[in-house]
Amino acid sequence: MRYTCAVLAGCLVMSASAIAQVPAEVEACRLSGLVAIKERSPSLDQINLDMDSLAISKADTKVGDTPIKMVIMGDAYLQREKSDKSNRFVCLVSEKGKVVLTFFTEQ
Repeated sequence: MRYTCAVLAGCLVMSASAIAQVPAEVEACRLSGLVAIKERSPSLDQINLDMDSLAISKADTKVGDTPIKMVIMGDAYLQREKSDKSNRFVCLVSEKGKVVLTFFTEQ
């Protein structure tokens, strides 16, 4: 019984640490993208990012005068009534985690 509890507790700790490894910028990009795309598609309920497909890259560049500190790319699933196909997702993040751009395109 103690062994089972120890294994279960270990799994919970590993799950929590795996969740904690996802940068806050990823969630900021998801929420920003949801707000932006909901303006065009009010039927959109949810955006799910495929965490296994995400490429999260630190950057030190600029778009115009805006510094870009992180680029996030991967597959996103836009939950609509008619389809549930994956879309490519790109997000540019500036200083202090500010989302500059979210972009979705069908594959």
